[in-house]
Amino acid sequence: MFIKTGALAAAVVLLTFAATMATAQGTDAKAAAADDYHTNPKFLAAVKEAKELERQTQPMFAADAYKKANKIAGGQCVECMAAVYKLQMKQGSYKDAIGTAMEVGAVGTTPLVKSVAEYDRGRALIARDGDKPKPEQLEEALAAFQQAVKLYPQNVAAMYEVGEVQAQLGRMDEARKQFQLCLSNMKPGDTAWLRIKHFADDPELATHKMAPPFEVTAMDGTKFNLDSMGGRVVLIDFWATWCGPCNRELPHMKKIAKEFANDPLVIISVSWDSDEAKWKDFVAKNEMTWVQYRDTDHSLSTEFGINAIPHYFTIDSDGVLTAEMLGEDQDVEGKLKKLIAKARAAKVQAAEVRGPASTVEGAGGSGN
Repeated sequence: MFIKTGALAAAVVLLTFAATMATAQGTDAKAAAADDYHTNPKFLAAVKEAKELERQTQPMFAADAYKKANKIAGGQCVECMAAVYKLQMKQGSYKDAIGTAMEVGAVGTTPLVKSVAEYDRGRALIARDGDKPKPEQLEEALAAFQQAVKLYPQNVAAMYEVGEVQAQLGRMDEARKQFQLCLSNMKPGDTAWLRIKHFADDPELATHKMAPPFEVTAMDGTKFNLDSMGGRVVLIDFWATWCGPCNRELPHMKKIAKEFANDPLVIISVSWDSDEAKWKDFVAKNEMTWVQYRDTDHSLSTEFGINAIPHYFTIDSDGVLTAEMLGEDQDVEGKLKKLIAKARAAKVQAAEVRGPASTVEGAGGSGN
């Protein structure tokens, strides 16, 4: 099901800061290149085994293999510990992940590695404390993220987390300043830039369950950026041509696209198909005229935390994830009607604030 809201979701998928992690780990890897363990056959064999177990989706055994490799390395292999941390987070072993992050911080030799370790510790603390953390738990996570920024001021992921936790603590002015700081360290073209801009404008949004931001190239070559859908409701449909229940749901999807064609609604269907030609042929034959995207490596599906289809998500005009539905015969229309009515009311209210000269127009159909 959908990954946890709040800081964990943001950290894992919102900001796409995997590059920061890789850079940090790579920095220490280069610093330790001269160490004997990097050429130790036993170490190399243990790492190979761990990667193979990961590929076979055996996370517990993979983590044990990485730990074995780290033991051979004298407890100095940052890459091994980072891999263990990732597997622990994926399994929900958050207390263990906190300990692993602390180990990385203890052996890291650069400010960046130590910063990422604190950032990871903060993520694990947030995940451990669930959807309704106590103020003192938020303060503990906040301290970890603030330390991450202190250690490496360019750690934008940690900057963002500071802002989100401040918002959850009700400190909206501090949260706004932090989101603005994030923006000053990002480029407008970055995937998360629009999302953080929304949070800087209205920090209260950061306290809600948000869908992970993403930008993909649709079948027709156009770019689809979730956070550029401002003022419109979004329906995301995960499906595949070979999925029987999905095929039975297709008339339902076509009915929705037609029924809401003149409403502020955007539909995007995300396919699990591996055969591009078959996918394109199916879409054309079935006149699926709304936005189509093929998730070839399941990366988008992973961001949404799903492993079964058909799977639907509705997102309101503020970008808040309002519903997740799995399987057939879901009341998608009922949820969309309420969200669209809310979007139209918000647009009318905004027009009234701007003054009588403003006009209220439709926000486009399902394919826009």
